[in-house]
Amino acid sequence: MNISITKNTSPKAKPDQTNLGFGKYFTDHMFVLDYTAGKGWHDARIVPYGPLSLDPSAMILHYGQGIFEGMKAYRTDDGRVLLFRPQKNLERANISNARLDIPAIDEEFALEALKELIKVDADWIPTEPGTSLYIRPFIIATDPYLGVKPSSTYKFIIILSPVGAYYPEGLNPVKIYVEDDYVRAVRGGIGYAKTPGNYAASIRAQTKAHELNYTQVLWLDGVERKYIEEVGTMNVFFVIDGEVVTPELNGSILAGVTRDSTINLLKSWGVKITERKLSIEELYEAHKAGKLDEAFGTGTAAVISPMGELNWKGNIMPINNGETGPLSARIYDTITGIQSGRIEDTMGWTVEVK
Repeated sequence: MNISITKNTSPKAKPDQTNLGFGKYFTDHMFVLDYTAGKGWHDARIVPYGPLSLDPSAMILHYGQGIFEGMKAYRTDDGRVLLFRPQKNLERANISNARLDIPAIDEEFALEALKELIKVDADWIPTEPGTSLYIRPFIIATDPYLGVKPSSTYKFIIILSPVGAYYPEGLNPVKIYVEDDYVRAVRGGIGYAKTPGNYAASIRAQTKAHELNYTQVLWLDGVERKYIEEVGTMNVFFVIDGEVVTPELNGSILAGVTRDSTINLLKSWGVKITERKLSIEELYEAHKAGKLDEAFGTGTAAVISPMGELNWKGNIMPINNGETGPLSARIYDTITGIQSGRIEDTMGWTVEVK
């Protein structure tokens, strides 16, 4: 499939790279691909970034049939552009597609389309330390129809955004509120898919956490309300008495690419890493015994985000004196070093945009 390119004749002014924030600015172009039942995916094009024209009855607006992904591009010191494990994100997109009954995308073609879009907007890739070009592929159901069924038409779109740190704290530890009232996902539901409904379900709890001066919410399982699952935007890891523990993938937790990268790094370093059920009570007891050494989240947006404090039912758990732990820092330095080309990629994770 060929990709047509229509250049933006009125390019935007670039934002200040030292004050990007996250998800506030968007580049001059976007990629669009249409799907029609009986025809498949068609009409691949790169066009000027701009509003979409959707019928008010478009099914995405009423029934939420859609998925999205998140990845980043990095400018190296020698001018190359690197992607970090994009194939894993596209594989996961098709896992989400299958769960939402959306037609699969051609992962190889999607990667080529992504590269072409980045090349068109390459001058938007920031170069300040800690910055990157965030990539948001997404698919939405577009049938003008009121009724619960799979759509027969879709749009696959990729937009780009120059970003800084996801959390204002950067690599400094964040405060996390343990949610034990609301439920985000259960096994058999859509928790393992990257779909808008998962994030809509988390908004009220996140607002409550912010009102209490906490950065994010740590979710417990939706059945017993006792086992740790994930933070709203991150998978989670805990260093307990020298062992790294992360919740096992159980059908309600997103299989994070950074999570997988972290596990592989820890194994390559000879660090004991265990994927298993971990209850909040066990974590609290480890804290009381002085055995909770570090805690951190992993995700594309933040990469590594150390946790400096947990609040569970008013029980405050300071972690590592509110400071970034050595293992959190080592993982962050290694992953960001590979992503930026400053560290040799012995894992074969980066893909160069040529």
